[in-house]
Amino acid sequence: MTWQFTLTGLLIGVLVGLTGMGGGALLTPILVIVFGFKPTYAVGTDILHGAVFKSFGAVRHRRLGNVHAHLTLWMFAGSGPLSLLGVAAASWLERSYGDGVQSAEGYAIGAALVLGAAGLVAKTFIKRGMQPSDAGFVLQRKDKIRAVVIGAVFGFIVGLTSVGSGTFFGLVMVMVYPLTIARIVGTDIFHAAALLWIAGLGHLLQGNVDLHAMGWLLLGSIPGIWISSRFTLQIPQDALRLGLAGVLALSGIKLLNVPAAGYVIAVGLGVGLTAFVVWLATGMRGVQSRTDETQRTDDSGAPAHRGDRDGIRGDAAPEARA
Repeated sequence: MTWQFTLTGLLIGVLVGLTGMGGGALLTPILVIVFGFKPTYAVGTDILHGAVFKSFGAVRHRRLGNVHAHLTLWMFAGSGPLSLLGVAAASWLERSYGDGVQSAEGYAIGAALVLGAAGLVAKTFIKRGMQPSDAGFVLQRKDKIRAVVIGAVFGFIVGLTSVGSGTFFGLVMVMVYPLTIARIVGTDIFHAAALLWIAGLGHLLQGNVDLHAMGWLLLGSIPGIWISSRFTLQIPQDALRLGLAGVLALSGIKLLNVPAAGYVIAVGLGVGLTAFVVWLATGMRGVQSRTDETQRTDDSGAPAHRGDRDGIRGDAAPEARA
């Protein structure tokens, strides 16, 4: 099974390249639900894949000057060590409770996915911390303490479940620190790359990474993000973020083995499909309306330039006949 991994990587790469959102959060549930990976191996493979994958974006944002280096450093001071604790906790859960889909690690991933979905929804509507200008922001002592605590809490979750490196940190930065959206995104990606390298190497040393699958995933994801990032997607970012949140929530419900989960997933997919069809129909009507309006405008000016059958302009025809 090789091309399936490459196709999955391409899907993840295209999604991240087009939207800038954390499509990597989809990889762990895909590996578990679709490919039948044990949860711990899915987490380790996802994290190390994300480390390589996000390093490209991190270098790009650093060159563009979109990274708040001091904030990244203080968050990493908490997230790096605690991510290794999360890796150790994942291995302990595997040894103590098994590593099946319905194991303790599987439930932890499911809960993290549901929390990640809630975080994406909140991230869609919470904008209060964003600043319109690139005015300098100097970290005070309280800001540094917050950064370390934020890094510690969510770094542990990332090391344990692989979920949250592109969701939780960005959401909290929006709420806490006065940065522009470009610096929030750049700092988030740069910090995520550093964090995932630490957690990924920890999982690799624990033997939780499928290097064969990771290589084939990278074969699709790196070209995917490289190509798709050069195109502009005409779908609203909020709609995409909410759609991704819905997918994460349904995946989390599946892994949590919620009673009647099949019905919940079916209803959720039905609602999502209906919303997509309505959005698509509305968009097509809008395009048709603009096309009709343009055509009417063109037609209204046409008589002044329309010729007779003999090729002479209408306003000159009487003189020509005379």
